[in-house]
Amino acid sequence: MNRMAKWLVKHRVVVVIICLLLMIPSIMGMTATKVKYDLLYYLPQDLDTVKGQEILMEDFGKGAFSLCLTEGMTEAAQAGLEEAVRQVPHVESVIGYASILRGALPAEILPDEVREVFQKEDMRLMAVFFDETSSAEGTMEAIETIRRIAGERCFVSGLSAVVTDTKALVEEQEGIYVAIAVALCCLVLMMTMDSFLLPLIFLCCIGVSILWNMGSNCFFGEISYITKAVAAVLQLGVTLDYSIFLWHSYKEQKGLTEDKDEAMARAIGQTFTSILGSSLTTVAGFVSICFMSFTLGRDLGIVMSKGVILGVLGTVSLLPCVIRMMDRAIEKTSHKPLLPDVGGIGRFVVKHNKALCVLLIVACIPAFYGYNHVDVYYDMSSCLPETLASVKANEKLADAFDVSTTHLALIDSDVAQKDVCAMADEMAAVDGVQQVLCLDSLLGPGIPESILPDETVSLLKSGSYQMMLISSSYVISSDAVNEQIDQLNAILKEYDKGGMLIGEAPCTKDLIACTDHDFKVVSVISIAAIFVIIALVLRSVSLPVFLVAIIELAIALNLCIPYYTNTTLPFVGPILISTIQLGATVDYAILMTTRYKQGRCSGKDKKTAVGEAVASSAQSVLVSGIGFFAATFGVGLYSNVDIISSMCRLISRGALCSVVVVLFLLPALLLAADGLIVHTTLNMKNKTERTQSV
Repeated sequence: MNRMAKWLVKHRVVVVIICLLLMIPSIMGMTATKVKYDLLYYLPQDLDTVKGQEILMEDFGKGAFSLCLTEGMTEAAQAGLEEAVRQVPHVESVIGYASILRGALPAEILPDEVREVFQKEDMRLMAVFFDETSSAEGTMEAIETIRRIAGERCFVSGLSAVVTDTKALVEEQEGIYVAIAVALCCLVLMMTMDSFLLPLIFLCCIGVSILWNMGSNCFFGEISYITKAVAAVLQLGVTLDYSIFLWHSYKEQKGLTEDKDEAMARAIGQTFTSILGSSLTTVAGFVSICFMSFTLGRDLGIVMSKGVILGVLGTVSLLPCVIRMMDRAIEKTSHKPLLPDVGGIGRFVVKHNKALCVLLIVACIPAFYGYNHVDVYYDMSSCLPETLASVKANEKLADAFDVSTTHLALIDSDVAQKDVCAMADEMAAVDGVQQVLCLDSLLGPGIPESILPDETVSLLKSGSYQMMLISSSYVISSDAVNEQIDQLNAILKEYDKGGMLIGEAPCTKDLIACTDHDFKVVSVISIAAIFVIIALVLRSVSLPVFLVAIIELAIALNLCIPYYTNTTLPFVGPILISTIQLGATVDYAILMTTRYKQGRCSGKDKKTAVGEAVASSAQSVLVSGIGFFAATFGVGLYSNVDIISSMCRLISRGALCSVVVVLFLLPALLLAADGLIVHTTLNMKNKTERTQSV
């Protein structure tokens, strides 16, 4: 490593040029990377709901659909609008009065209950099917075109409309997220570092590694909008302290040698060694979420793991070279750090260690209770501002037709007409079901489908399957709609064992089951992986237990707050935050524990070792924690996409919770468990036998 470090410093201009040139393919890669805005896309492929979506696409040529509500239109104007919508690129078909009859038959032939599906007073409804999936570019372009054609009297609802609005909102704001994170981090660093120029150098070098990371996502083809929105902010937050470690090491080495190149080469070697363990725990946290069956976790986990690795690479390659090139300018802009002396924390903790131990035990009860009872939501439209067109449309649909969501049932085309009618009648009797629309229900039993135009038949029937639309008044992800889905599935399987119930609500029900399972799996994997890393780094059996437990308490304190403030979190929040906070902030505990262990092994008594460990690590922990807080807090306040805002608020608050727990409660735990730690840590007992005291 030393030889490589010397080469880097010697050829620093070449290294900087190469790093900057790598930004060109990175920017091209970012442009080429597609973004997914439909989170249901990440459901496991073996679920019936997902298979049903594929059948809908393959057999019917329909990948997504929206319910469009019009207000104050005459029947002729409605027919004209349906025809215009049918001509929009990527619109596969339209189901409405005019679309069903196509002028071949009078509207009066339709049963009253069917007419009520499409009309309530001066409001009319049409179902628009698209030939691509909900988050496909073609579908979103079609939605925008329909809105332009129909004007203000048309409201486009459903998942596809929500996805379209989400895309527009996130694309508008994501640049501002990065700007806010950079500005706040810069402010914190200028206050806590000893140069006004240094923070800008840190942030520019981290920015280059972020570009490398985001550009390399093109090899995956696509990433989720959540990953795209928060990855840069998260990478900035979790890798910022690596730059601080390098600078402190460089300053230390400059005091030992007059050759600045030699000092930087030594600093690179020391920094790489010290941040290796730190980065491993962070990577382990992100890798653990890759094991989610809901593959959004894999999407974010891979991107962020890669980001941490590239952040380390940038810290030991680009940053040292830039610092050496800007050495004089850094010295000219130097100032005294504005962060007050925090050495008194060590004395306070040692003096009040028994009271802090009691506080630790007492805090566990409300923290873990609230952590295990926090409410989450799964309806993606709930995370968007109420002013968006899709949210207004969903509310309008619910008010006018008492329809909150629509299920699609795929039935074997060989099922007899009388059985389909009987099935439709049974489904219509289920609580919360407003209407059931299928080919046979359009005319009623005994009337052949040949009376309808072929184009109308093809809307609801393919070679292998026929389709049924079931309107529900129950809200997506509610207990009521999930029970309704179970009842509808039972009726469907009674008549057709291979039948499938699909749509946003059934997919969301599967999502709930997946994430409940994922939370347990990811928690176990992340804790086990980080436990092993700490055990290897500290060579101890007991210390990994204490360190993981103390950060888990910080996580519980963070996630219990929404419970006690009656705040509902997006479903991905608790899963992702628990692993991100554990992986990113357990380093604070490792740093302090390492210094405590060094003090005990050097012959100091436990109180002295703990006090000095707190005093020597407090500033590093505070700067790192406040930097992580700054990178995410501003985004959490600014964003009006709740799934992004909630995650950033949780991460920023989690950083502060971890700082407080590590600085005040961990030292008290180390003092209380000193005897056990000494006996269960390799080579520690022999070195401390002479100085063990109460």
